Amino acid sequence: MLMLISIVFMVIGFAISSVLKRKFRKYSEVPLSSNMSGAEVAAAMLKYNHIYDVKITQVEGQLTDHYNPQDKTVNLSFDVYSGRSVAAAAVAAHECGHAVQHASAYSFLQMRSSLVPVVNIASSLQQYLFMAGIAGIGIFHNQILLIIALGAFGVTTLFSLITLPVEFDASRRALAWLDGSNFARGEEYDGAKDALTWAAMTYVSAALAALVQFLYLLWMLVGSRD
Repeated sequence: MLMLISIVFMVIGFAISSVLKRKFRKYSEVPLSSNMSGAEVAAAMLKYNHIYDVKITQVEGQLTDHYNPQDKTVNLSFDVYSGRSVAAAAVAAHECGHAVQHASAYSFLQMRSSLVPVVNIASSLQQYLFMAGIAGIGIFHNQILLIIALGAFGVTTLFSLITLPVEFDASRRALAWLDGSNFARGEEYDGAKDALTWAAMTYVSAALAALVQFLYLLWMLVGSRD
């Protein structure tokens, strides 16, 4: 059953990811009226927020954009770094939103960062448990394994849920700045909001999948004690 839940949400996640890619392609073809690149938009947003110790870099891949709080870098994919479109501006501003969160000690970002080492261990445990299930070792018939699985899924579920306010807040900051600074108004703003909304849906899907899996394991553990 746990494997079935994973497959169902994997399909949902794939569908959302496909829509997100279509949205990104669509808004990548809508030029930004200011004609600024994503890197320039990012630099302007950082400067507006008086952040001068964050570096903007270019990374490989598509939709691989992220902010790294460890080395304080806003990492933008080629299409975003060099792009002069609504999509590029939206993604660049969103990643800078994380930099602003970091600079202002946003509590949920701090909580998520502190959980990373534990989440890495929990994710490794989950892989071993899945392999055990594939090998025919039923974790549901062993209460100790079930408790270990519940703990591992509990950590990753907590991480996924904490990620939601982090991502939504970064988009909120990005959109407010794009609108207030006149970098994206009217249809440009609507396009940026649409793109970031679908990006957020990928995190919603992941959080919902993690929560359902955790609740299923909790139900199995409670049932095993009856």
